[in-house]
Amino acid sequence: MNREGKEPVIAVDGLTKVFGRFTAVDRLRFNVERGEIFGFLGPNGAGKSTTIRMLCGLLSSTAGTATVGGYDINRDPEAVRQNIGYMSQKFSLYKDLTVAENIAFFGGVYGLARPRLRERAGAVVRLAGLDGLEDRLAGTLSGAHQQRLALGCAILHEPPILFLDEPTSGVDPISRRHFWDLIQDLAGRGVTILVTTHFMDEAEFCGRIGFISGGRLVALDTPAAIKRDAVREDLYEVSLADMQRARERVEAVPGVVATSYFGRHLHVFGRPGELTAEGLGRALAEGGMTVNSVERVPVSLEDAFIRLAATGREAAA
Repeated sequence: MNREGKEPVIAVDGLTKVFGRFTAVDRLRFNVERGEIFGFLGPNGAGKSTTIRMLCGLLSSTAGTATVGGYDINRDPEAVRQNIGYMSQKFSLYKDLTVAENIAFFGGVYGLARPRLRERAGAVVRLAGLDGLEDRLAGTLSGAHQQRLALGCAILHEPPILFLDEPTSGVDPISRRHFWDLIQDLAGRGVTILVTTHFMDEAEFCGRIGFISGGRLVALDTPAAIKRDAVREDLYEVSLADMQRARERVEAVPGVVATSYFGRHLHVFGRPGELTAEGLGRALAEGGMTVNSVERVPVSLEDAFIRLAATGREAAA
């Protein structure tokens, strides 16, 4: 139970999935509360999609338990599926069907009676901004319209729980922001949302984030707390005249723990108290590098996840 004594909407306890000799998901434990936007992040191959497939009742677990909306994913997967909405990065649409036909198809899948389907179809069309375009093939719509139509189809039956698997992939930044306005509105109405994304600015919109690496949960907290706790090193942003082989050259400097490319710059993680911006710049120059700038910078979520991914790889090794 949570701190208020309420049962979580999603409860995961020791969830494990093994394929042959490969452990894709390794003893996950986390809860998601009603109306929460829970970010589920990690590198490709970390186990995110396998976990979502189990939580959606599409794949049984090898060990551990999980309940979604109070239903056990292994004992009652059909009840789980009836109480959730799911949207994938492919937008879950039939592109050779019209807008209206897609809505009718998903309405049939969810068992909506005809009067209820007509009512909800109108709401979906308005949500997607597709008034007057009901006869257009879904495949001819813009990416943003396809995205909103797919979300509308996922919530056609007004599920209390929504799973979004990289729902903004391939959509422009303005459309991504509008989409998140819709998600936050749904959460405000009490819908529980679990979302995966590779966009760190989107992860900031989540109430809490679980970060998975190598099938294991390596961090679980608010975005602010993860930024505070995941990076123990001092962080510097470095600009060099020649970025060729920059990482291996910078990592040779005493006190440097790790580096990562950050746009046109290099982020340098230094052991606490061992480096200063001036000292790092001097060491780089003495190593034969032409330094444009070195400055101490605050930790971003991207920096935190780079370090978490490295920690996860080291733990799995």
